[in-house]
Amino acid sequence: MDPVIIVGAGPVGLTLALALARQEVPSVVLDEGPGKDEPRPARTVVLREDTAALLERLTGFPLGDHGTRWTGWRSVRRRQVMTEITFDEGDPAAPLHLAQHVLTGALRAAVAHEPLVEVAVDSRLDSIEQERSGVSAHTRGPKGTWWRGSYLVGCDGPRSTVRKLQDIRFPGRTAVERHAVAALRVELPWEGQAFLHRMPPWRSSGPSAGEVTARPLPDGVWRLDWLLPPGKDLVTPESLVARIRETLAGWTEGTTPAYDLLDTGVHTVHHRLARRWRAGRVFLAGDAAHLLGALGTQGLDEGLRDADNLAWKLAPAWHHGHHEALLDSYQAERRAVVAARLRAADQLLPVLRGGGGLRHYVPGAARGHDALLTDGHLGRGPVGAPGAYADSPLAPRHLEAEIPVDTPFGSAVTDVRVTAEDGSFVRLRDRLGRGALLVVLIAPGTGVWDRKHWVSAGVMPRLAAAVTALPHPAELLVAEEYPGAPAHSVLLVRPDGHLVTALSGVRPADLYAAAEAALGGAVQTKEEKEKEGAEAGSGAR
Repeated sequence: MDPVIIVGAGPVGLTLALALARQEVPSVVLDEGPGKDEPRPARTVVLREDTAALLERLTGFPLGDHGTRWTGWRSVRRRQVMTEITFDEGDPAAPLHLAQHVLTGALRAAVAHEPLVEVAVDSRLDSIEQERSGVSAHTRGPKGTWWRGSYLVGCDGPRSTVRKLQDIRFPGRTAVERHAVAALRVELPWEGQAFLHRMPPWRSSGPSAGEVTARPLPDGVWRLDWLLPPGKDLVTPESLVARIRETLAGWTEGTTPAYDLLDTGVHTVHHRLARRWRAGRVFLAGDAAHLLGALGTQGLDEGLRDADNLAWKLAPAWHHGHHEALLDSYQAERRAVVAARLRAADQLLPVLRGGGGLRHYVPGAARGHDALLTDGHLGRGPVGAPGAYADSPLAPRHLEAEIPVDTPFGSAVTDVRVTAEDGSFVRLRDRLGRGALLVVLIAPGTGVWDRKHWVSAGVMPRLAAAVTALPHPAELLVAEEYPGAPAHSVLLVRPDGHLVTALSGVRPADLYAAAEAALGGAVQTKEEKEKEGAEAGSGAR
């Protein structure tokens, strides 16, 4: 079987390659660049709990040691503190902020040690041809050649060549927000705490900034973003330095403190959504499929979730075939989630940036304004929270034994301690991304006993037999507790960590039906495939 061709060697493309390799699917990554990234301190990423965990799981790289987990969040309007949130040390809900070249470097290092991933540098895509059995891609450059693949995924950014070659429209809005950006080493009063200042009281020396955000990085470095007024006014070096000096002086209530300017730029936010994310054997992911990022949200988060969602669906298709419904569900799930976030942002932008009508949306005007922006920056609410797949075509229907738990069906599961099949204690999230479904029995008290004492007792033998009979490889785990789940309930979790269902007790028929639905419908067993092949061979004679 030919490898999966991944076009683009940014964070999304490299994450997809590693996620596929974890499920024993080979890939070739076409990198139009030289294979390394120029350090840009002003180009940073903010990762939420789920995406940071995904990257650390795939790379084995301690991202927290090379970035800064926010110790808190502080929002001020003029001189009034509107919101102040403190994150305890080790709190996974604290956003992680790091330079993008550090993240990409960690991904490249992991890829370099992965035998199932080949990276072809200086390889610019210029042609795609699809056939019933695969896809071919041609690259130009010093190593121009044809590449043969089973599937092709365009992770090649906003100007995606893959999207253009497949004639997929990319409608949306241009320049919904513009920010002047600076990375500088300076001592600020809020060590480790991200800070949003709206309507600062000092008079700007240029056009009114209106809003400035400070996010901490390691070694005393901060990234500052000033929201620019609508229009295309040029941000000159002189005007940016004036903003820096004025802002720092305003925050320290005195003269401008000493600072070391490391990098500058202008960040423009666009909102766009590709009409289709799949064209036969070709898929889109990341910025090639969507652009978002207004109101403090982070577009890279959604790109990484694309990779996680697509990888576990390509794996069974690559290994076994006959998974068209599963592959179709990638667009159905991911596009719907991103579209909902874009709709929420587009509805709120005129209210939050236009200065009027807020009372019609959120009681309390200024405080409602602040709450929505805080949600965006912290990855919460309709604008910032990770999406759920409640209406997914993979959601099971009419399970008699289904019960509610604190995690809505289709949402990401809570990370709890579980006992693995070898008796070791691990985190639930550590078992994700291996291609297997996870079946979790909630059994209070098992944690204090050796596995050999309870693995053959009670409902365990019957559950183990039911798990073995599922139409897809599954791992049986045991948890002492799970939020909202009663004793002896059984959870079914997808390889990307989203809850399929929760059942009251061991119900083999419902468990099988839920697993079958999560794979896109009826799945052929190995015996059925062999029989089908034999009958086809007999007919050929």
